Amino acid sequence: MAYTVEHIATRLQAAFHGDGTLSVDSVAEPASAGQRDLALALTPAYAADLARGQAQAAILWPGADWQALGLKAAIIAPRGRLAMARLTGLMDAGPDWPAGIHPTALIDPTAQIGADVAIGPFCVIGAGVAIGQATRIGAYVSIGAGAQIGPGGIMHPGVRIGQRVQIGARVILHPNVVIGADGFSFVTATPSYSETARLHLGRGPVTVPDDPTWHRIHSLGGVIIGDDVEIGAGSTVDAGTIRPTQVGRGTKIDNLVQVGHNVVIGQDCLLCAQVGVAGSSVLGDRVVLGGKTGVADNLTIGSDVVTGGGTIVLSNVASGRVMMGYPAVAMDSHIASYKALRRLPRWMARQNADGQSADGQNADGQNSDGQNADGQNADGQNAADQNAVSNPDQSD
Repeated sequence: MAYTVEHIATRLQAAFHGDGTLSVDSVAEPASAGQRDLALALTPAYAADLARGQAQAAILWPGADWQALGLKAAIIAPRGRLAMARLTGLMDAGPDWPAGIHPTALIDPTAQIGADVAIGPFCVIGAGVAIGQATRIGAYVSIGAGAQIGPGGIMHPGVRIGQRVQIGARVILHPNVVIGADGFSFVTATPSYSETARLHLGRGPVTVPDDPTWHRIHSLGGVIIGDDVEIGAGSTVDAGTIRPTQVGRGTKIDNLVQVGHNVVIGQDCLLCAQVGVAGSSVLGDRVVLGGKTGVADNLTIGSDVVTGGGTIVLSNVASGRVMMGYPAVAMDSHIASYKALRRLPRWMARQNADGQSADGQNADGQNSDGQNADGQNADGQNAADQNAVSNPDQSD
């Protein structure tokens, strides 16, 4: 579909210069753009690429001289990625699934299907399901009994919705998302070693119960997904045990994310790829978890917390903290520790150069930490009786 530069600028809430009546059909990178493409040159680094392409119109960075770049029209984007979000939303027509029910779909007679709903091939819709107006459902989607789906949503092929799940308006579920599977919750008749090990930190005796059978705790609570949530391909949100697992309004979840049973996620959060949130943890609003972040069970993560990639959170985190590492610590502490670790080999080399032998002993027979070969310090104390703290050289 063709759009004029003026129309696009209005939708992007941005200013345009030049010929606003110029029409474009699609979006392209500057070097490969054709004459009917709108080139995306959001920083000065793309200026040279504009000359290689054939674009007559482009989205440019603030302060760009659009005429010197040989363009007939330009849209100025103060915040490039925001402009990209609005532009791609305008250009993306979404799945081409016409309203109606495919003849291979199996729909329980008690299900309520709203106006203009599209249901694709081989879908299975259970008893008592309600699907809101204009929701589009791709092939091979199954929706369990009693589930409630809001209006305007998109469910891509292979999505699985469990029974009693509630999904709000305009929710997007990408291929093979599973909402409402049973949580991973099991118990033995008597305390297992995994339970007692927590109490004695693995230093107690290994106990083998008479009955080691894992008894399944069933999930009765379902899931509640708020409005405008998006969940990436292959991600899962488990049902709560008694109360529902919850994902708040506007939260975006990447591919291959696991949200455990009873978890509560606040509004406008971002969970990047391969994040795992264990059962019964609570995340506040606007939390951003970097890729491969792990959150242990029964924790509280305050609002506006940010974690770096690969962070493992093992304790509660106060609002506004930026965390990194395993276990998670404040970012500045993690960086300081990392720098100190990198300095350690140089510090040890300097210590050896100052008179220590290759085996770490000084000429008087003491090790580098002041101990004799029999484990005593120079003053006759055993190492166990003395707490020694050594600070490495802070120069870098």
